[in-house]
Amino acid sequence: MEEHKIERAVLCGLHADCFKKEEQATEQSLDELEALLETAGGVCVAKVLQNRHGPDPHSFVGEGKAEEICQLAAAHEAGMVIFDNELSPSQIRALEEITGATVLDRSALILDIFAQRAQTAEGRLQVELAQYKYLLPKLSGMGKSMSRLGGGIGTRGPGESKLETDRRHIRARIDRLEEELAQVRKLRSVERRRRQKNEIPVVALVGYTNAGKSTLLNRLTGANIPANNRLFDTLDTTTRQLEVSDRLTVLLSDTVGFISKLPHHLVEAFRATLEELSYADLLIHVIDAADPDREEHIQVVDRLIGQLADPETPILRCYNKADLVEPEALPVGSSNVSLSARTGSGLEKLFAMMERELCRNVRRAVFLLPYSMGGQVEILHDRAQVLRCEYRAEGIEIEADCDETLCGRLKQYEINL
Repeated sequence: MEEHKIERAVLCGLHADCFKKEEQATEQSLDELEALLETAGGVCVAKVLQNRHGPDPHSFVGEGKAEEICQLAAAHEAGMVIFDNELSPSQIRALEEITGATVLDRSALILDIFAQRAQTAEGRLQVELAQYKYLLPKLSGMGKSMSRLGGGIGTRGPGESKLETDRRHIRARIDRLEEELAQVRKLRSVERRRRQKNEIPVVALVGYTNAGKSTLLNRLTGANIPANNRLFDTLDTTTRQLEVSDRLTVLLSDTVGFISKLPHHLVEAFRATLEELSYADLLIHVIDAADPDREEHIQVVDRLIGQLADPETPILRCYNKADLVEPEALPVGSSNVSLSARTGSGLEKLFAMMERELCRNVRRAVFLLPYSMGGQVEILHDRAQVLRCEYRAEGIEIEADCDETLCGRLKQYEINL
């Protein structure tokens, strides 16, 4: 059996004065690009970071630097050059002509990883939609990466035969995918209404990719989902029921990890999954406490939460992997908790904070209802967490955790034990 050939790539980035901060390539973003490449199954053989006032309209980095990249790729037998920045179709074509290598940008690499990772039908629909939207404006300039047959980084997802058909066919496919995803969103909406009727709070785990969200979900719920030390290991939302305390049960959802320079089309395509954030009652922002770029990654996630979540939704910051850093490096505060999903230390505090946030207006009460008010028992079962219900000669004694509104309505029937 022929051994799979690992693709070798030169990684390049441009740090330009005219770029916004989030568009810049830096040593740190090139390190992250290398981790993305390894996740896709490739290996980095060299890195090039160029500083200049602005991108070259034709070849992005300029003819001289492009020639230098060509020599570097040849010296390391690299058949691929991957840029940390977004490239236009004409720039991809020009760079491929100069370097003789396949040229991808960061978005194409991320999309390739998503194509590998998507497991469910919904996940695959979302990835395919994102890839078509990314490729449609680039069709005239895809060059080598369009002409390659077979597998390899940058070729997964929509097959070449699809991409070489006319734009009208691709637009029709995009419309069809959007219709299918609209049906997915409707189904989610029905499920959500059912959950709201049952009064089960939803808690969503969010965070930078590889922060440990899946490990935390497994530790809390025994979900047994794959949790590997690689980027974008979770694409498909996993939801599990979690008993936080004797008066609080929640639905805990894992979400796709965020990353800096996450392609816009990907955010749009995954909106059916990510909109879970806008309906969550509580967000737990999982942070890799040992991440050297921790603060920058917190800002990336905060920006995306700002776009996707309800601004009124409370957020807990959960500093995971706390066992790998010194205690003084961990922030303190009423909304911060430090723990280790791997060892389980610190989970009690997380539970206490979840209960505090979700039970702010809830209190435990005992009511003695006359039998003529039997309908209120059903209302309590629907809108509160009933702990016990006993039918006595003098009436129905019911103990429940309920909100202040419901308690106020039944105040005259409340008893002290």
